[in-house]
Amino acid sequence: MNKMETVEEREAMSLHQRILADISERILSGEWAPGHRVPFEYELAQQYGCSRMTVNKALSQLAKAGLIERRRRSGSFVRRPQSQAAVLEIHDIKVEVQALGLPYSYALISRQKRKSTADDRVLLDLKQSTPVLDLTCLHRAGARPFCLEQRLISLTAVPEAADESFEEAAPGPWLVGHVPWSTAEHRIRATAAGEEVAAALEIEAGAACLAVERRTWSADHPVTQVRFTYPGDSHMLVARFTPSDGS
Repeated sequence: MNKMETVEEREAMSLHQRILADISERILSGEWAPGHRVPFEYELAQQYGCSRMTVNKALSQLAKAGLIERRRRSGSFVRRPQSQAAVLEIHDIKVEVQALGLPYSYALISRQKRKSTADDRVLLDLKQSTPVLDLTCLHRAGARPFCLEQRLISLTAVPEAADESFEEAAPGPWLVGHVPWSTAEHRIRATAAGEEVAAALEIEAGAACLAVERRTWSADHPVTQVRFTYPGDSHMLVARFTPSDGS
């Protein structure tokens, strides 16, 4: 009897893992988009030839992982992943995407080495004209665009950046590994997607977005200015803090 129970448990576990893998793959590949209704428990039980208890266990695990949302009497639906980024940290977008359980990919859209304009000097906090590297990059989470990165790098502060193509790896982690930064400034704002941003993020022009702008310095030398633009419905910022002595 114990041996028979062990076989049944193994079969149930095997089906449980198969259901988890099948549904996760459909979600992470983009086949099932956010809002898609997952088949009802009885439908999945019939499909896999197992008990509803096994199906329920798999769906509960998917809900706990944040891939689906279970609604009473309505069924289960694919959730839109929401990223959390710490306001006061310089984080790696690849790590942020992977924390959602989604595959990460990166693409360089444009790269231009040029002399800084007056606008560049304001953005980078430059006192005088200097050569800059102007980069536009796209980060993806699964099949969906996750974030558009628009970055200026001072080639006076980081001359070796001029020899980097940035086609294989994003500039953020490269800079962190090559230039010790001493000061960083973050600005966070709500914005509407212009045509260029909307096309890159595959959203409608005018759609709400969250823009995170950052400048970093090494000693007193400006290093980089970057603007990360996220679709407004898929990103949140988090800050954790403690009371000050004067509160």
